[in-house]
Amino acid sequence: MTRQLPSESSPLGNLEFLPLTPNRWPDFERLFGEHGACGGCWCVWWKLKRSQFAKSTGLKNKRMMKRIVDSGQVPGILAYADGDPVGWCSVADREAYPVLERSWTLKRIDDEPVWSVVCFFVARPFRGNGMMTSLLEAAIGHAKKHGAKIVEGYPVEPAGRRMSGSEGFTGVVSTFKKAGFVEALRRSPGRPIMRYLVPNT
Repeated sequence: MTRQLPSESSPLGNLEFLPLTPNRWPDFERLFGEHGACGGCWCVWWKLKRSQFAKSTGLKNKRMMKRIVDSGQVPGILAYADGDPVGWCSVADREAYPVLERSWTLKRIDDEPVWSVVCFFVARPFRGNGMMTSLLEAAIGHAKKHGAKIVEGYPVEPAGRRMSGSEGFTGVVSTFKKAGFVEALRRSPGRPIMRYLVPNT
């Protein structure tokens, strides 16, 4: 069980971050809602070929994610406020996200083993108040607990324009900087690869 107190400027109060395991599947369903967040994605965007995803439906995506969770894999962490699920971060070994390997922009930098943070979803009442930063910091802790030495992220840089909520599902550069990530490589103007080096303890 991971607990974290957000910064004094955040109205979030105490948050609890827990891995998505089979017993917490109902909380994941509750957070994502009937339509599976972001047009029925159910956070399988990074796991399917684009041609497959285009043919998939919300229910198929949901079933795929359920199979992943039931298999014992942990595809990410849930954030709770007063016992209610209010946020999600997809974090796992990079190999869990085959789409990354097929992307010219986000293909591997080197042969170092890394964990990847690829997606966020935050309940509407909790947006815009630091929840994403808190989730990212919790994701680092989760990855570290499982032996990660490098945590990667693939945020977008809005370049002064206001983004829609769906555009920023991978996070934004400023959030990753707050959590201690640094830019490692940039193949596309608005899409750097950022890394957090886990300190030796």
